[in-house]
Amino acid sequence: MKCLLFVVFVFNMLSGFSQQKMTPFLEDIVKQFPNVRDIAISPNGSEIMFSAQSTMGNLSAIITIRKNRNAWSKPKVASFSGQFFDLEPFFSHDGLKLYFASTRPLNNSGKTPKDFDIWFVERSTLQSEWSQPKNMGSPINTEYGEFYPSMASNGNFYFTRDNPTLKRKDDIYVSAYVNGRLSAPKVLSDAINSDGYEYNAFIAPDESYIIYGCYNKKGGFGSGDLYISHNNNGTWMPSKNLGSTVNSTKMDYCPFVDTKTNTLFFTSKRDHTKTDFEKPLTVGQLLNEFNKYENGLSRLYSISIDKILKEN
Repeated sequence: MKCLLFVVFVFNMLSGFSQQKMTPFLEDIVKQFPNVRDIAISPNGSEIMFSAQSTMGNLSAIITIRKNRNAWSKPKVASFSGQFFDLEPFFSHDGLKLYFASTRPLNNSGKTPKDFDIWFVERSTLQSEWSQPKNMGSPINTEYGEFYPSMASNGNFYFTRDNPTLKRKDDIYVSAYVNGRLSAPKVLSDAINSDGYEYNAFIAPDESYIIYGCYNKKGGFGSGDLYISHNNNGTWMPSKNLGSTVNSTKMDYCPFVDTKTNTLFFTSKRDHTKTDFEKPLTVGQLLNEFNKYENGLSRLYSISIDKILKEN
């Protein structure tokens, strides 16, 4: 009997270790805003930026927090944001540049927004103030919309572009960094892109894999799902859905991987609001249900990526 109990105990322990656990990230900070999405963590792990948006998504600003003695500071609007529609930040690998998407006008004195372009700010040291935003210009930005910057360690620059002349939806592009300059962007292969929507791509620093979003793709769990494609000697392999541990029946998007801890961060609109009750709720109970983290609003989540990389 003791032997049987020991076997059951060991089995339960091993099963627990093998299970992937997804957890809310920065819950107390995130819940201060109607919607939060697209996180970026600085290379040294001491800064986080994310986009905070209105309930309807028509107002968006980039928020910054800093770590001080293992605690995160109160959120504040980044020095370069708060006036125009800004989102999707990404730190350079030295932490001295930050790229982001914005509809801000090219002319600082203008007020009329334009299509989405990728912009950047820079600083001389990690403690310095950010510069004024600068438009990346050609060859990255065009008359079409460009979104969601992500950069490999070698400088290759990945992003989403909406080019209606291709008679497709959004596609993921890469601009190779050659001789100190970004070359003309090329659309990634059909192992990743399709006639539908592909967007929000995070490239591994060594370009060994790419994680990105697809909308209503056949075989998915519903709405937007996260997919992964591995790089095999320069050839992208057919992408795979990250599965039900990560993806839900709602919108799952905006991946970011902290490669130092092998943690995947992403945004989800998953909804676990309870709607069936045995008796009427009080106002307090109703508000608790409204305000729970998994209530259909855009929220940040994290999960270890070790097993995900092995299984996909």
